[in-house]
Amino acid sequence: MKTRIGIMGYGNLGRGVEIAVNAADDMELAAVFTRRAPETVKILSPDVPVVHADEAEQWKDKIDVLILCGGSATDLPEQTPAYARMFNVIDSFDTHARIPEHFANVDKAAKEGGKTAIISVGWDPGMFSLNRVYANAILPDGKDYTFWGKGISQGHSDAVRRIKGVKNAKQYTIPVEDALKAVRAGENPELTTRQKHIRECFVVLEDGADAERVEKEIKTMPNYFADYDTIVHFISEEELQRDHAGMAHGGFVFRSGRTGVNGEHKHIIEYSLKLDSNPEFTTSVLVAYARAAKRLYEEGQSGCKTVLDIPPAYLSDKSGEELRAHLL
Repeated sequence: MKTRIGIMGYGNLGRGVEIAVNAADDMELAAVFTRRAPETVKILSPDVPVVHADEAEQWKDKIDVLILCGGSATDLPEQTPAYARMFNVIDSFDTHARIPEHFANVDKAAKEGGKTAIISVGWDPGMFSLNRVYANAILPDGKDYTFWGKGISQGHSDAVRRIKGVKNAKQYTIPVEDALKAVRAGENPELTTRQKHIRECFVVLEDGADAERVEKEIKTMPNYFADYDTIVHFISEEELQRDHAGMAHGGFVFRSGRTGVNGEHKHIIEYSLKLDSNPEFTTSVLVAYARAAKRLYEEGQSGCKTVLDIPPAYLSDKSGEELRAHLL
């Protein structure tokens, strides 16, 4: 029996989920839900209905897992608890500081509905989180380092686009090479925010906009750019579309630790991702965890989980026998 997947929201993430579900032999796409007029949303799967979000509750018995593809700022804090009362759900909530609060809200709702929810699924939080936990457990005497990029940050790009006079923009997060080298060498450096990453912006201005003012606003923007060395390039819309249309991203997680009676032996754990498509990789992780959500629900588990709570075998479409024979 195939796992029936619903998609809530059809932007970059929604489309990525559709592609990943269609590639999975043990899954099928049941419906796509949207807040837009359904007839205006064109999806890749011609036989799958597009339904208004207001009608989602009518699909409670036709969907095994609903994958929520909204944004973390305003959508998911409201949507995930609401839908967790009706469906087994997965989300990619990525505001790290608010995960405990989000977990509590979703856990309460999912338990009330007798459903299983898994939040903060993706690569950070997500795959990077798993690697931090494994590495901390194995090397308790050590330090963690996380670097993001080189890649386009969707949130930072959006922040630049909201500045008056900006027509379009893309922002790249770039690790500082000297910082990476020091961590890989086991030097355990103390690194400030500015020493770890560079922000590079490619900006298209509106006609008549003041480039000097826009650049100053970018470089002094709190929480986004003020704490970083930031480079701003002003380019044409044609150059932006030609050279910066992709959605590549990635990053590194390190644990630099020591073992031995006097800590004489150094060890470096490094996990890295190099992604051509940030949304498509993220949604591939979401779909794998949808498999786990269904299994947990069938076992009678309810409430909220994170990637840290899920056995690795629950993500795979292979049997335990196959995993032990080929991947263990």
